Amino acid sequence: MPFVTVGGITLHHRYVEADGKTPPVVFINSLGTDLRIWDEVVALLAGEMPLLAYDKRGHGLSDIGTGVHSMNDHVDDLNALIDHFGFNKVVLFGLSVGGMVAQGLHIRRPESIEGLILSDTAHKIGTAESWNSRIAVVERYGVEAIADGVMKVWFTPDFHAGRPADLAGCRNMLTRQALPGYIGTCKAVRDADFTESARRIAVPTLCVVGDQDGSTPPDLVRSLADLIPGARFEIIRNAGHIPCIEQPEALVALIRGFVASLAPGETHG
Repeated sequence: MPFVTVGGITLHHRYVEADGKTPPVVFINSLGTDLRIWDEVVALLAGEMPLLAYDKRGHGLSDIGTGVHSMNDHVDDLNALIDHFGFNKVVLFGLSVGGMVAQGLHIRRPESIEGLILSDTAHKIGTAESWNSRIAVVERYGVEAIADGVMKVWFTPDFHAGRPADLAGCRNMLTRQALPGYIGTCKAVRDADFTESARRIAVPTLCVVGDQDGSTPPDLVRSLADLIPGARFEIIRNAGHIPCIEQPEALVALIRGFVASLAPGETHG
């Protein structure tokens, strides 16, 4: 069954096994999404490397537990999930808030991180004012009130024009997320600042961003890459905030190259 209870919370996940010594890649989803955003990426990579995607606390089919009070709640869940599967070393792929969760786990257990792929994310995202404004609107009117604006930064105009059914489906995914999970995670992002810890990341790191990302623009993601010693920075063309949906083939090419560049060795128990 695609559910596991760890640390008192039940998480929905999808694990695709693979042979060989390639480290497992763990995908951490963005705010207002669930593990389905990785479907095309997982389909393209299946069999090449172990792949684990899951719904963050308060998102998709996962519990919210005692709530989302800080980024540490999401880090706790990821930490427990990795232990549940017995992984020794992992590559973390974090999208947006998922990238912050990945940075948080690196602080906690750097010895378990083989590499980081930080997509459309930053060391600090937005301002207290911008997050408080969003939270106030959502608390009063629901996620529906911001959905159209979110779609504009998630996806390019070409996606809006050429893939209306996919756009509608992604909008449905956003508006059907549980309100406490969405609001709690907004507050977690508002309060998170990984500026200093990013300077201490000592594992291979790839920072990627869609060239038309309206949520975490390329210059912001580049500033994260500049903080991390030796980090690579790549721009994905014709993509907004969620390249794994809009340009999965380009993203998979970057994942393959990054994982291949890592030193071989024992990767999981």
